[in-house]
Amino acid sequence: MDKLIVGVSGLNAADNPGPGIGVARSLREDAELHVEIVGLAYDAMEPGIYLDWVVDKSYVMPYPLGGGEAYIARLLHIKQTHGLDYVIPNLDAELPLFIQYAKALNDNGIRTFLPSMEQFRVRGKDKLDEVARKAGLRLPRTKVITSPETIAAAVEEIGLPVMVKGIFYKAYRAATMGEVFQRHGELVAEWGYPVILQEVVAGDELNVVGLGDGEGGTLGLVGIKKIMVTALGKIWTGVTIKHDRMLAAAQAFIAEYKWRGPFELECMAKGDDVYLIEINPRFPAWSYFATGVGINLPSRMLRRSLGMPVPAALDYPAGKLFVRYSFELVTDMDLFQKAVTRGEAP
Repeated sequence: MDKLIVGVSGLNAADNPGPGIGVARSLREDAELHVEIVGLAYDAMEPGIYLDWVVDKSYVMPYPLGGGEAYIARLLHIKQTHGLDYVIPNLDAELPLFIQYAKALNDNGIRTFLPSMEQFRVRGKDKLDEVARKAGLRLPRTKVITSPETIAAAVEEIGLPVMVKGIFYKAYRAATMGEVFQRHGELVAEWGYPVILQEVVAGDELNVVGLGDGEGGTLGLVGIKKIMVTALGKIWTGVTIKHDRMLAAAQAFIAEYKWRGPFELECMAKGDDVYLIEINPRFPAWSYFATGVGINLPSRMLRRSLGMPVPAALDYPAGKLFVRYSFELVTDMDLFQKAVTRGEAP
């Protein structure tokens, strides 16, 4: 096939890494796709801009705010001046915009493979009770906060410590009422209401990454157990597992909601119980782990979109270890200057 120019966002690769580099690496490992990776960055210091063996060219994007007209205009500019056949958005805040403009982008020759807006809303933290029930999982005691006046009663019912979560991003563990109010205020200032208060569940942290075909079918699943995490709660070391109940829940989620595109279920296992903590409607930062054990989900997504054969194999080995590491990259200052002054590099 001809070269496929794929835009990938989420190029941050620091202590709170985005999914973009893992997604780009996965696409490069499918030689039949012949991809050129265009990085979509929000800051000239995002490390992915400088990893030229992974990302071929990068553009600095406006933030996906308001109606998104400036963001879409930038994508169309890239399409016209460089070429852009496909985009994989990897950040939660981008997805409503891409879903809203999916048809317009497709009409201009830029394809995506995303859930509908209705599906996207299902994974909201205020909707998890229904999803957990239908997937056969438990949900920690959870209260949806829409005003400061309801916080005290909610905390009394749940008990301390409690997790304080924004509707889209960020989660903080609060041990005192003062911390709860502080984190609540920070999240409302950044994301608005609702804010979620959730019981802290002790146990094993389990995650599963999956890909739904939009018709109730599964294009691949990989489950892991976190062994070591950073201070921000991001996985640093993990191992593949085959937790039957969690994998069955992921299958049920795909079948029930006919999920289209990638997702991650974050769970906690405590004895025989598995609790649903969060659903991320995109590839996680550790998605290359799945590729490394034989389930290349980004590749399968593009193949499905393009009508190419998709590998039938869904099995993966348990007991494979994932270790994240950091290293120092030395490059030319010229690249940074181009990213700042021109909004693109190289």
